[in-house]
Amino acid sequence: MNGEDQATPKPRASRDQRASRQRLLWRFRILRLVRPTRVPDDGPTGDEDTVRRRLGPAFWLAVVWLSIMAFVAVFAPLLPIADPTKVAYSGPRESPSFDAWFGTDALGRDVFARTMYGARISLAVGGFAIVFGMAVGGALGIVAGYFRGRLDQAVGFLFFVLLSFPALVLAILITATLERSLLVVSLTIGILSVAPVGLLARASTLVYAEREFVAAARVLGARHGRIIVRELLPNVVIPMGALTLLGMAIAVVAEGSLAFLGLSVAGDDAISWGKMIVDGAGLRDLQNATHVAMFPVVVMFVTVLSLNFAGDRIRQYFDVKELAF
Repeated sequence: MNGEDQATPKPRASRDQRASRQRLLWRFRILRLVRPTRVPDDGPTGDEDTVRRRLGPAFWLAVVWLSIMAFVAVFAPLLPIADPTKVAYSGPRESPSFDAWFGTDALGRDVFARTMYGARISLAVGGFAIVFGMAVGGALGIVAGYFRGRLDQAVGFLFFVLLSFPALVLAILITATLERSLLVVSLTIGILSVAPVGLLARASTLVYAEREFVAAARVLGARHGRIIVRELLPNVVIPMGALTLLGMAIAVVAEGSLAFLGLSVAGDDAISWGKMIVDGAGLRDLQNATHVAMFPVVVMFVTVLSLNFAGDRIRQYFDVKELAF
């Protein structure tokens, strides 16, 4: 009996140790963006307590499409594609055929070649715009959320001014003042993305600025710059990065909207999906040659859909929550 009484506390002690270690792990865990989904209490235990998250086959289909578009955009001059600016490549407004897969436009230019080359400007504008928004808006949001006080008020006022100013009017002012080059158009859309990205970065910084690892770094005498770069930035970048593809999709659509207003990249050699849609939006083309605008619309739609779906799946995978501003 004495031997049995002495043997009984051991499992209890082992369970207490495991529980203590689990509490410590959850207390000092820095990245809590991937949260396990637990099964019911009466279900299996151990490694089966969590359900593994998967991105799904549809996500990889979207990635494949985006990879193809990115490859075509980068290596279009090296691919066996017809000259997109060559007039009278074939007859005007010809239907799709083996010679011209997407047909030809009113000037006899190959619509397939122009669609492939159009990916260069559309994706370049979207990519540069969101990178600019992440760099400028993210930096301002992190600094404002960390230091707070008057700096936070000043940066917050700047963000609200950008959000309150009509985006279309701002785009017209910038493109009318400066030349409509690829850099200017990308910068215009990038400025419009600064405020949304900055507010997200500020909200994420406010969440992590009071965590234990930041307090420990302050106690150890770390400078503000090191805390921002080494402690806050890795945590803030993940929720921002998960929304990068979503922001790029919005930027691609914004470039198409500017093209409808004649504010996209200037020049006959500057081909984008938005400008191709405008070229095929005439009444005669819509009635007798719908393929001129239809194929750029389809390619743009599938690309934007892939960006939105892939970005949303990544956001769900990393469990990035909507943060209150």
